[in-house]
Amino acid sequence: MNLDSIKRDLLQRKTCYSFTIFVLLILLPLSILAAVCFGTMRLPIREVYQVVRWELARIFLCQPIPEKWAPGTALHDVVWLIRLPRLVLAATVGAGLSISGAVMQAIVKNPLADPYILGISSGASLGATVAVTLGVGIALGPNYIGFMAFLGAFGAAIAVIALANAGGRTTPVKLLLAGSALSAVCGAFSNFIIYAAHNDHSTSRIVNWTMGSLAAATWENNAVILGMTLAGTLFFLTQRRTLNLMLLGDEGAVTLGTELHRWRIAYLVVSALMVGFAVYNAGVIGFVGLVIPHSARMLFGTDHKRLLPVSALGGGIFLVWADVLCRTVLPGNELPIGILTSVLGAPVFIYLMARKKYGFGGGER
Repeated sequence: MNLDSIKRDLLQRKTCYSFTIFVLLILLPLSILAAVCFGTMRLPIREVYQVVRWELARIFLCQPIPEKWAPGTALHDVVWLIRLPRLVLAATVGAGLSISGAVMQAIVKNPLADPYILGISSGASLGATVAVTLGVGIALGPNYIGFMAFLGAFGAAIAVIALANAGGRTTPVKLLLAGSALSAVCGAFSNFIIYAAHNDHSTSRIVNWTMGSLAAATWENNAVILGMTLAGTLFFLTQRRTLNLMLLGDEGAVTLGTELHRWRIAYLVVSALMVGFAVYNAGVIGFVGLVIPHSARMLFGTDHKRLLPVSALGGGIFLVWADVLCRTVLPGNELPIGILTSVLGAPVFIYLMARKKYGFGGGER
């Protein structure tokens, strides 16, 4: 292959990537707006647009809302107070989990890594179990279960780092082993507490929470998790060079003048914060941080400059439409979103793995 062919190939790839980002940036808000129409009560897209338009005009331009779309009407409350907040939460959680998954895969140099593998989700489940069954944290207010789950997720990340540092410096293999061990320990403690409590009501609440749900979304909580997700995403975008070096391993990075030990710990802490906020607002939702980065990597390679934006936008769109399916697949009932993401994610993951080989960490897998 001559130099002109290489340049032409690189230009085509860059054009394809730019076009994909452009399409995803348009598709995400359109998906949120379209998804508002679906549910137990179908709404015309024109009516949804009017509610959103007048509500934004009221907030930013202080314009009065016509009576037909004013607060207190069924149409306004369904669109603005129920469906739109949960869809914004779905997009935010999907983006956060996808970014965290992509970063964790780079940290441990393993495409199968995600918040579950590293024990963070298990820590969140333990925190929620302690809150529901033993009443720990109830003084924190009505959202104490989510807050305790957040503390559990963050505490699990710190414990994984401490275990991986025992007896020497952190390595990808030690992080994987520490995460697997901690996940088993957290799961065992959660099951023991549930078994010892003999409380069917508490057990039901824990099971429902660990299946994931976006039903409790509010604009106030959305603002917090959106800020955290944007901050984490921007931080990791500035770290794309170091994340790429992690795929080469510690020895390769040292030869290029970068020590990965401290960065690996910092990235795990920031990822745990993002996952913790997602868990706080939506419970445990699996497979998003595994399948979406996988799909983006197969399409655009392992360069985190491209991988992270595609993962964030793709994860947001995926969870928006997953929420639509949860609200429509069972008439009169809402399917827990964690069940749906697992049902959809596992076959897609298997298909992507069987479809073609791809490079990860400098070699094909």
